[in-house]
Amino acid sequence: MSENDVNWKFANDNVIEHDVIAKARQHSLELGVDPVSPAIGAQAAVIVAATGAQSILEIGTGLGVSGLWLLRGTSSALLTSIDIEAEYHQRAREAFAEAGIPNARIRLIGGKALDVLPRMNENAYDIVFVDGDPAHVIENVEHGLRLARPGGSVLVPHALWRGQVANPANRDDIPSAFRTLVAETATSSAVVSALSIVGDGLLQITTLA
Repeated sequence: MSENDVNWKFANDNVIEHDVIAKARQHSLELGVDPVSPAIGAQAAVIVAATGAQSILEIGTGLGVSGLWLLRGTSSALLTSIDIEAEYHQRAREAFAEAGIPNARIRLIGGKALDVLPRMNENAYDIVFVDGDPAHVIENVEHGLRLARPGGSVLVPHALWRGQVANPANRDDIPSAFRTLVAETATSSAVVSALSIVGDGLLQITTLA
């Protein structure tokens, strides 16, 4: 095991995951859904808490793992989450209820993200969490930046895509898309960005106020 692998494992193993999140994670894996790692979830919760986010948009609900982590960083924010799978929404809603999160703080929207996002209000969200179809990550982030308020943040998990993004010889579509996204945000004058290597990578992009 490489030094980086040891560090990644240490970071994940030292996250205390609430029983409800651990249960949602297990159900996700059983259905073949790839949830965010505990370390990414914990980092997202810290960002939510540090920014005082009150309005969060999530692209890709899954079974609620990332939504539960995002809401651990706040006692009052509203989470809007988009997913095309009705079954996932039902499972996520059950997980939110089990965690004691009131229905009034959760808004679940069914449909393809690229159909839903163009109809949403600009500059409306403090945090946009982009965990939808990786084949459309660039388009989803573009929408996320439009929907984030000035000074708001777009968070992109899986940004290292199973360790494939750092290898420039890997020209597959998804690693190439993440590689392009990291490079373009790093050189943009409209945002500041940072790539964390926890879990499978978390790209953090904050719009300039």
